[in-house]
Amino acid sequence: NGDARSRLARLNVNGTLDATFTNGPNGVVSSIVVQVDGKIVVGGSFSTVGGIGYGNIVRLNPDGALDTSLATAFTNGANAGVRSLALQPDGRILVAGAFTDFGGQPVSRVARLNMDGTPDLSVTNIANGDVHCVAVQYDDKILVGGDFTTIRGFTRNRVGRLNPDGSLDLTLTTSATNGVLAVALQPDGKLL
Repeated sequence: NGDARSRLARLNVNGTLDATFTNGPNGVVSSIVVQVDGKIVVGGSFSTVGGIGYGNIVRLNPDGALDTSLATAFTNGANAGVRSLALQPDGRILVAGAFTDFGGQPVSRVARLNMDGTPDLSVTNIANGDVHCVAVQYDDKILVGGDFTTIRGFTRNRVGRLNPDGSLDLTLTTSATNGVLAVALQPDGKLL
């Protein structure tokens, strides 16, 4: 509506612009999730938010201010674009994208962050290609889709599933011939 915003805006319930919400990144926003405490996690391809350096991911307080309570792993972020975010029921954050390093830790396109922003090292070395989407199933298994052909060294063509502990779920062997850009769960447990 003619008000300048840097790639991120919040609208009030009536559709008007929330003028108090002004922190935005200097690049593309690909995914947003809202935690149960109202904090907002934003992922994409950007290096600053509100003039402060961030590596493709940031967490904002409910009022839109930068959340400065996180571990440095979160502020150092990912070394390449974040494409998808998902929240686990225990509050941990799943991050998927093109990155091979998160917060100074080697990972392979999927990272799981604890509530304080530190990487959960049980989820590393996942995929050999970009992961475009991630979703958490009702049984806490983690569904991923992307351009990869292996997960944890096993052939998985563009679709795969991890157990809650980060190990590969060997029961899902479905494959796709082209990149998978989105996944969703139906209430009956079927996967789209």
